[in-house]
Amino acid sequence: MKRSLIFLLFALTACGDGNKETSEEKHLSTSIVNNPHSADGIDGAAASEKPVMVFEDTLHNFGLMHEGEVSGYEFAFSNTGKTPLVISSASASCGCTVAAYPHDPILPGQSATMKVTFNSAGKKGHQEKAVTIQANTVRNIHMLYIQADIEEK
Repeated sequence: MKRSLIFLLFALTACGDGNKETSEEKHLSTSIVNNPHSADGIDGAAASEKPVMVFEDTLHNFGLMHEGEVSGYEFAFSNTGKTPLVISSASASCGCTVAAYPHDPILPGQSATMKVTFNSAGKKGHQEKAVTIQANTVRNIHMLYIQADIEEK
C-alpha cells in the first residue's frame, strides 16, 4: 500500500507543471552543435571551426568591502572563433555569488559581458569565489574568479 501511494505521488508530480513549449518559443539551431571529440581523439579540422571564448580578464578584486555590501563586476569576453558561441551554464562556488550570462549565441567577432554579483552578507575576512562557465568551445569549461576583503560591521 505504501509503495502504491509513493508511486501515485511520483506519477502525479512527474506529469509536469503545465508549462508546455509552444512553437513560438525561441530555440537554438542544432547546426551550432559540433563535437570534435571522438574515440580516435580530437578532430583538428572540426576543432578549428569551434567558437573561442576570450576574456579580457578572469580575476576581479573588489578590494575592501563592508559586511552586507553587494558589488558586481562585468567580465568582458569575445568570440574569436568561426562559429556562434553558446554558454549553457554559469554557476558560482557559493550562494553569495551570482553570474548572469547572455543566453543568445555570440556570433564570431562579437563581444559580450558576464556580470558577477557578490553579496558580502554574513562574510568576513578574505573571500575568494569562483564561477564555472560551460560553453560550446573546445575547452568547454572556463573559470572566473572574484576576491574581496570583508570588514565586519
